[in-house]
Amino acid sequence: MLSSDIAGLQNEDGSFSGDIWGEVDTRTEKLFLCSLFEVFCCVAALAITGALHYVDKDLLGWWLCERQVKSGGLNGRPEKLPDVCYSWWVLSSLTMIDRAHWISKEKLLKFILSCQDMENGGISDRPDDTVDIFHTYFGVAGLSFLEYPGVKAIDPAHALPVDVVDRIFFRQ
Repeated sequence: MLSSDIAGLQNEDGSFSGDIWGEVDTRTEKLFLCSLFEVFCCVAALAITGALHYVDKDLLGWWLCERQVKSGGLNGRPEKLPDVCYSWWVLSSLTMIDRAHWISKEKLLKFILSCQDMENGGISDRPDDTVDIFHTYFGVAGLSFLEYPGVKAIDPAHALPVDVVDRIFFRQ
């Protein structure tokens, strides 16, 4: 499904209809959003099913590490500008394959923090751009992988706080 096809399924209020009856369900929205980010989806699916042993972790880790640019930010593919959301998409994938230590976490931290609006709050895609909820969420999620003080640990496969995942799946 192309991203333009997915956009056509979006309702006026921003939600997505997930079935022929028009039911709005956050699980469907997550699936639509995740389908736009194919590397993360594949790695997360393999992690959730316990099948990461099928991945050439060094080769994938190399490709993911090449997403870090001089500014310290990460991009989604070669020759593209860095974007805070890839702090989640790339870093979560690197975390799942135990290769997060292959990037400069200090430079990435500096990039994410340079994208925050110090007066009104929130995080933008790049420094000096307008903040939005999408980039704020994934920027904060990226900060969690960088062990930024005061930010809860996020599960890399589920994009939820670890304590929430433990409660839902493991009843802890």
